[in-house]
Amino acid sequence: MIIVKDEKELGLMRKAGQIVARTLKEIEKEIKVGITTQLLNDKVEKLIIDMGGIPAFKGYRGYSHATCISVNEVVVHGIPGVRQLYPGDIISLDVGVIFNGFHADKSITYCMGEVASDIKKLVDTSRECLNLGIAKAREGNRLGDISSVIQDHAEQNGFNVVRDLFGHGIGKNLHEDPLIPNFGVKGDGIRLRKGMTFAIEPMLNIGSYEIETLEDGWTVVTKDRKWSAHFEDTIVITDGEPEILTKE
Repeated sequence: MIIVKDEKELGLMRKAGQIVARTLKEIEKEIKVGITTQLLNDKVEKLIIDMGGIPAFKGYRGYSHATCISVNEVVVHGIPGVRQLYPGDIISLDVGVIFNGFHADKSITYCMGEVASDIKKLVDTSRECLNLGIAKAREGNRLGDISSVIQDHAEQNGFNVVRDLFGHGIGKNLHEDPLIPNFGVKGDGIRLRKGMTFAIEPMLNIGSYEIETLEDGWTVVTKDRKWSAHFEDTIVITDGEPEILTKE
């Protein structure tokens, strides 16, 4: 069941989204060569708490960190730890926040200095896919309009979208209906209505779209170990342009 949010609920999601956006803006200053993913995680957690939020990922299905930090071939759900960042890496930092019982979720992929030209194109195209998908999140459109424009732009630029992971509805729960594939057919799927809230999140691979989960039960990597990028925003359908709740 897709839950349409009222203005009070959207106000709480806006607050959660503002905390997410400000946290990522602040932590960007700390994403430097040599820092460990665990230290980044700890800094993010402190920022979220200091702003009055609760880290949404910590404790979710037994996950023990405030962030997911995915480097290079890691698609999503990278567990913070001793891994250091090096020049030429890419790092996807995924942050979720709860404020008064409502969630917001956002991910950005950062380049560590100069990266290979094909990697830069991967990151740029992934960001473009997110923006194109959000632009289709309008009342009266279909869910497939979001999915298809993401797939089309990715494939036109020589990349593959992950097929086994999805965007999702969001609100009182971190994951709600509907699932939002990053591939599909224009005009297919549910009709979009004002008040629906989505986390749209393209995941693009430079190689095959196939993925696998490591033995830790969380870390998802590309099967061919080629690199991947991930962008995400939480949005609400309005009677006009979609509103990005995770934009400062």
